[in-house]
Amino acid sequence: MRVTSRLLSCGDRQQQRRQRGTDRDAPEGALGDVPGAPATIRDAGFTGEAVASVAPSGATGEPGGLRGSHAASVEDVRALLGLLAYTELTAFTRLAESSSQAPGLHERLRLARRASNAVERQEWVLARIEELGGDPEAEVAAFDRTYADYNDRTTPGSWWERLLKGYVGHGVADDFCRLAVDGLDDRSREVVLEVIRGGESDERSVAVLSAAAEADEVLASRLALWGRRLVGEALGVAQTLMTSRPALARLVADGAARRGVGGVDPSSPAEHVPWVLGQLTAEHTRRMGRLGLTA
Repeated sequence: MRVTSRLLSCGDRQQQRRQRGTDRDAPEGALGDVPGAPATIRDAGFTGEAVASVAPSGATGEPGGLRGSHAASVEDVRALLGLLAYTELTAFTRLAESSSQAPGLHERLRLARRASNAVERQEWVLARIEELGGDPEAEVAAFDRTYADYNDRTTPGSWWERLLKGYVGHGVADDFCRLAVDGLDDRSREVVLEVIRGGESDERSVAVLSAAAEADEVLASRLALWGRRLVGEALGVAQTLMTSRPALARLVADGAARRGVGGVDPSSPAEHVPWVLGQLTAEHTRRMGRLGLTA
């Protein structure tokens, strides 16, 4: 089936849900586990704190949720969405492979479910690209093989290493996208953040990995070393995206400016690379800390 047909079907389902009010009835945190596009801020019944995280200061009431003179161009927005959709596509492939190699039926079922969720999140992003007048397949194709070198350099030696690879690699990719969302129109920003949130809820490897590391000191040492290698390669991917994708570099530079980052020329986005790598490294350290492993 063509992508366009799937997108139209997805859009029809979203409209039907909004009309029936099913998004409003969804419990908090359920969007990563059930089919359907992310709810709007109003329909989701978000608290004021949640609204602040989705619609930062400076948002306007302009048609389409655009933010005036500092809003990112539609082309730049579509580029970020293309990267995010491609990331979810690779997450599906990784989770499906991990499911096939899992040691037990329970793990296989859970990973298969998470792979399905990644496909659903991908559809949300593709639908938004089409709403912005873009060609979903073309936007995703622009990032084809973005993670190929990372994957070639980080072949896991065990199922535990495979789980950690997904946890680290997908986490760095999501953190990169999070740094680039501030200048997006409200709806696109909401979609990006909801997809990231859903991905985080599906990366439920923390409990499994931390329990295994706690029970086996040798495994813990190996995973800590593996995590250092993974993040080094993942940061290389982020640096390449900053230097080779002007659209992404502009979005991240805008995000840095909105955060008051000083000492960098806003007109030269590539100069933000050290700041970006520092942010991603700090998040990785916190991520490894949740596993009880040294970054």
